[in-house]
Amino acid sequence: MSDLIQLEKRDHIAILTIANPPANTWTADSLAALAKLVEELNQDRNIFALVVTGQGEKFFSAGADLKTFADGDLARANDMAQRFGEAFAALTAFRGVSIAAINGYAMGGGLECALSCDIRIAEEHAQMALPEASVGLLPCAGGTQNLPWLVGEGWAKRMILCGERVDAQKALQIGLVEDVVPSGEGLSAALKLAEGACKQSPSSIARCKQLVMSARDGRSHGDGWRMERELFVELFHTEDQKEGVNAFLEKRKPDWKNQ
Repeated sequence: MSDLIQLEKRDHIAILTIANPPANTWTADSLAALAKLVEELNQDRNIFALVVTGQGEKFFSAGADLKTFADGDLARANDMAQRFGEAFAALTAFRGVSIAAINGYAMGGGLECALSCDIRIAEEHAQMALPEASVGLLPCAGGTQNLPWLVGEGWAKRMILCGERVDAQKALQIGLVEDVVPSGEGLSAALKLAEGACKQSPSSIARCKQLVMSARDGRSHGDGWRMERELFVELFHTEDQKEGVNAFLEKRKPDWKNQ
């Protein structure tokens, strides 16, 4: 396991901290570690939510270290592109609720990491950009696909094609983040939201997330409704469904089994 990704567990919440100062850049090892950690968290039935943040007060993550690509090595470029893709695809597919606590600059692959989470909270001093084209590259870890879904084609083109950087308030205005909090309060805000997610049935959350994400696949409205009905009935094979309904009727807190 890479020391560049730190893991902490608090009750049902996992906190992953990108820890590669000064800019919390991604490396081949840290990307592999992220993918492995998310898979392990998927197997840990005691974990319902995941918070991702950056070490320190200035950077969430500045993305890849450009020195990696300075010599134009094709094999290295291919390896890093694959590792970025695998890591952030794993993060996107996390079965619980994932929240990015953007505590500073989120640039390139750093922003793509945040885009792979379900929800984004930005501290008021945060800055976000996908500046790859300014150095002859392009976002290769979901940036061109996820950003338009959140902010629309126009703002996605401004950020990707024109290199426009947005601050936290503009990010909130265009739908890139869901909340802005004072500097230093991003993690606590994310944890509070994660605690709310942990009160929900993990079995239900996993299926709701599957349904919401499936809307990106271009399926028809009718297919989406059909999937809703099918997954609703599927929940009746889980312990959480029985526990949730009976806990409500008995006026007590549910004890989720995550199965």
